[in-house]
Amino acid sequence: MADIYRPSLRLRPSEQRTVLLIGDFIASVAATAGAIFFWYQYSLYILVQSGVKPNVAERIIQIEVPFWFYILPLVWLLLMVDSYELHTASNWRKTLRGIAVAPLVGLLGYSLVFTVNTDPNSLPRIAIGAFLVLASFLTLGWRAIYIRLYTSSGLMRRVLVVGAGKAGWTLVEAYRKLNPPPFLVIGFIDDDPAKRNKSYSGFAVLGDSEHMFDLIDDYRISDLVVAINGEIKGETFQTILDVQERGVEVTRMPIMYEELTQRVPIEHLETDWVIRSFVDQVRVSGMYELTKRLMDIFGGFIGTLIFLFLLPFIALAIILETGFPVFYTQPRLGKGAQAFNILKFRTMKQNAEADGQPKIAEENDPRVTRIGAFLRKTRLDELPQFWTVLRGEMSLVGPRAERPELVAEYQRQIPFYRARLLVKPGLTGWAQINYGYVATVKETVVKLEYDLYYIKHRTLSMDFSIVLRTIGTVLRRTGR
Repeated sequence: MADIYRPSLRLRPSEQRTVLLIGDFIASVAATAGAIFFWYQYSLYILVQSGVKPNVAERIIQIEVPFWFYILPLVWLLLMVDSYELHTASNWRKTLRGIAVAPLVGLLGYSLVFTVNTDPNSLPRIAIGAFLVLASFLTLGWRAIYIRLYTSSGLMRRVLVVGAGKAGWTLVEAYRKLNPPPFLVIGFIDDDPAKRNKSYSGFAVLGDSEHMFDLIDDYRISDLVVAINGEIKGETFQTILDVQERGVEVTRMPIMYEELTQRVPIEHLETDWVIRSFVDQVRVSGMYELTKRLMDIFGGFIGTLIFLFLLPFIALAIILETGFPVFYTQPRLGKGAQAFNILKFRTMKQNAEADGQPKIAEENDPRVTRIGAFLRKTRLDELPQFWTVLRGEMSLVGPRAERPELVAEYQRQIPFYRARLLVKPGLTGWAQINYGYVATVKETVVKLEYDLYYIKHRTLSMDFSIVLRTIGTVLRRTGR
C-alpha cells in the first residue's frame, strides 16, 4: 500500500493561532526596534539642524527610552485581538480592516494618556508614531505571507467525510459558508447503496468503507471526519482505526463543526457526548474562578464609576422624553437557575408589555424610545448592570441572562438549553459578540450553540479577548 498522504505543514486551528501570534509579535518587536532607531536619527537630525556638527551631535546625543516603550509589542497584540479569529485572519478584507483599526485605536489611547500626563516628555510622540506605522506595515507583510500559505491548496488539509447523512450535510453546509475555506473537502464515504454516486451540497459520495484505503491513497486524504450518528459497524470502525494508525487524522463531526463555526452543533449531539463535554470537561480550575472573579470586581468597579458619572445626564434625557421611571428591573435566571433582578436604564415606553407577556426586542422595535434607541446602540443601557457584577450575581463574560418565562419556553423547544445555566450570565459573551440579538427560536438555537462553545472552552485569555472585542462592538454601535 502506498504511504498515506501527509502535508508537511498541516496545522490545527490552535497551532495556526500560535503561528499568527508569533508572526505578529516578531513584527511588533521589529517595529519597536525600528521606532527607537528612527527616534535616534530624528533627534540627531534636529541637533544638526540647530547648528551642531554631525560628529559632535553623535557624541552628545542621548535618548532615554522609557521602560513602557518595550511593552509596545504586547500592546500591539492586544490591539490586533480581533484578527486572531482564523476566518478573519484568512480574509484579506477583514485583515486590512483589523490592521487599519489597530493603529487608530492605539493613537486614540496614546492621545488620552498624553492629555492627562503631567510630563509630556516621557511620552515620545515621534517614536509612538513611528512604531504604529512600522507595526502596521510589518504586520501587513506578515499577514500577506500567512494568507498565501493558508490558502495554498498544496498545504491545505484534504478531508473525507465518513457519513453522507444529516450530520455530514450539516458539516459541509457550514464549510461552504466560509471564504476562504480552512481545508479542502474532497467528498463523502457512505455504506448505504442508495447513496452511491450521488452528490450532497456539491460533494460526491466516492465509495464505501471497504474502499476507504484506496480512496485515501487516490485522493491524498489527510483527515477523516466521522459524521455518523448512532452505532458504527464493527468493520467500518476497525477500518477507521487502521487508517488512523497510518497517519490520517480522525475527527468526530461535532469537533470539526466547532473548529469551523466556533459553535456546538446541538442538533447533532448524542447524550454521552453531552455528558462528557458538559459534566466532565466543563470543570475549570480554582485559579481560573478566582482570577475571573477578581477581573469581575475590577471591571465592575470601573464600570460602576462610569455609570455614576453618566447617570445624571442619561436620567435627565429619559425624564425629558418620556418621564419616570429612569430604571427598570426584571427577574432573570443566573448560575444554577438562581433568580436575581437586573437593573437597566429604561429604553422602552411605559407599559411596553401591558399584557404581561414577555416579548423579545425586535429590530426597529416600535416600543423603543428615541433616547432608548441611542442607549441600546451604544450599550449604555447596560451600565447599571456593573453593580450586579460587583455583587457577584453576574460576570463580565458569560451567556446572556434570560427571563424565567423565556428559559422555560426555550427549554421545551431547544435541546440542552438549560446547560447554559452552568455558569454565571455575563454583560457580554461569546454569543453576543458573534451573533448579537435574536428574535426567533431558530436564531436562539444558533446563539445557544455559541454559548455552549464558550462554556466548554472558556479560559481567561478567551474572556479577556471577548471583553476587548466587545469594546469594538460598542464603538461600532451595533446594539438593538
